Amino acid sequence: MYGRLPIVKMLAAIVALTAAISAVMLSINWDGQEASTAASKIDDLLNVMIVISSFVFSLVVVALFYALWKFKAKPGDESDGEPIHGNTRLEIAWTLIPTIIVLFGGGYSWKVLDEIEKPAKNPLTVDVFSQQYAWSFGYPGKGNVWSQGELHVPVNRQIQFKMHAQDVIHSFWVPEWRIKKDNVPGITTTAIVTPDKVGTYQLVCTELCGFGHATMRAKVVVEPPGQFQKWVAGLKEKVPQPLAESVVQDTETNPAPLSAGGA
Repeated sequence: MYGRLPIVKMLAAIVALTAAISAVMLSINWDGQEASTAASKIDDLLNVMIVISSFVFSLVVVALFYALWKFKAKPGDESDGEPIHGNTRLEIAWTLIPTIIVLFGGGYSWKVLDEIEKPAKNPLTVDVFSQQYAWSFGYPGKGNVWSQGELHVPVNRQIQFKMHAQDVIHSFWVPEWRIKKDNVPGITTTAIVTPDKVGTYQLVCTELCGFGHATMRAKVVVEPPGQFQKWVAGLKEKVPQPLAESVVQDTETNPAPLSAGGA
């Protein structure tokens, strides 16, 4: 009974510290406004991982302080410590627990990604062109018209963004959508988003791409379908030939999925 007492106290301390840290961390709105159907799912995933991380941190801290208190040297004791040959049960525990946590996190993340990337019946395809240090956008289902520095999309419709980097690696991120995807030269990468709130947002490059990286931003407008159709009908420029060639080249390397739409 006496031997179990420290373990019970340590478990109680771990639970209490986990609860305290989780309460503080979960009270903070880390990601800001939600503006896509994926946002709440990703925020829930983040919250779960915060609780798990709080538990792991608490476990390590409590074990560390217990060891410092329990096995500290007495004043004046300069002798060598006793040789330790290991503890099989402890080694199994500290191998099994992280394995379970990693498998759970991987499985949960896979489930969330599968849900938010499930293809819709009538997605809108938008080509995203990234280059030092600007964004531009093509609408292949709308006569391949082109917009520089301003992205418009309709609300409550799935958008399939096809990324085409022209020089170095960039990264496509609208914080309110939660989705972030690298744009890699030579291949097509795809980000799938369904915006569900009308508003004006900002597209940010989150991959260090050179001296002008911090200024590589674009205006994002989510609007009702009628306004979007009116705006896109007013575009006069077509996708420039070098950018159009990059779409063909990237697609040959990484073909577009059969479900890609554009009307």
